[in-house]
Amino acid sequence: MSQPEGEEAFEYCDVTINSQEKVLDVYTQLEKLGEGKFGMVYRLQEKATGKIRAGKYFRTRTAKERQAAQAEVELMNLLHHPRLVQCLAAFQSPKELVMVMEYIAGGELFERIVDDNFEHTEPSSIQYMRQILEGLQYMHSQAIVHLDLKPENIVCVSTSSHWLKIIDFGLAQKLVPGNPVKVLHGTPEFMAPEVVSFEPVGFTTDMWSIGVICYILLSGESPFQGDNDMETLSNITAARWEFEEETFSEISQQAKDFISQLLQKDARCRLSSKEALLHPWLQQLVPSSTKVLSKERIKQFLTRRKWQKTGKALLALNRLTLRSPNLDRKVSDTQDEESDGPGKC
Repeated sequence: MSQPEGEEAFEYCDVTINSQEKVLDVYTQLEKLGEGKFGMVYRLQEKATGKIRAGKYFRTRTAKERQAAQAEVELMNLLHHPRLVQCLAAFQSPKELVMVMEYIAGGELFERIVDDNFEHTEPSSIQYMRQILEGLQYMHSQAIVHLDLKPENIVCVSTSSHWLKIIDFGLAQKLVPGNPVKVLHGTPEFMAPEVVSFEPVGFTTDMWSIGVICYILLSGESPFQGDNDMETLSNITAARWEFEEETFSEISQQAKDFISQLLQKDARCRLSSKEALLHPWLQQLVPSSTKVLSKERIKQFLTRRKWQKTGKALLALNRLTLRSPNLDRKVSDTQDEESDGPGKC
């Protein structure tokens, strides 16, 4: 994709972990932006240039923590693409590793969509899906699966931009032929059936999540959402979903076909990222409809997601582990590695 007008120049570098300097030798630490299981995220300002960055602080008190943090830096060195957030530096001290990332100021795509000044139509949704898939296709070309694609991890480059980036590669893995990868992590609503069933994942595991994101983008409804996490996981395992007449009556048949070719229970039947980009829905030159789509259901979706982030998902997966003969390992220690992509239907 050529450099789009109005987007900050794409910058990347091959990062070598710096253990000679401290992050605060090079950057000024500003306010905290958030936190996760790994540690904290702070806004940083580069002393030499004044540029704003984001610092992802990993606890590395144990050898396992240090290895995981260093592996994420190595993985980010393979992901130099304008649609993927970039790692620009890394600093290792005895107790923590700090990844210095691009600072992306535009916020989550779905949060932007519900803004009164933001257009939401099927053609604009096509533009978003193209960009997401361009980033994902590059990831897959590097044999890397994201494994945590969800609306929170699709962000706008700036507050005045419609350009997107994929973020958060904390669960991403490089696939190696002959080494199956099984995982039991992620966000239930966006998990593929093979993740829930603790079967080997592949590149089309990400494509299932793309189908869920697209479904929500166009309708504001979540295709597998149940009354609780166990019901959601059950719906995914059974691949139970449909296009509700009320929410999809004004959505084109091509869009519905695109989603249908992604939400296939059999991973071999799903479109690859390359095939998805070539789908007629994303290739159309003349918009099928410019009708403004409702934002109310997306607002309700966002409200639900906010109170949902309480750790219930992990509890549900632990319960599922106890109930299923296939899931006899603890949630946190379930990572082997997989072959490259299943065959086609």
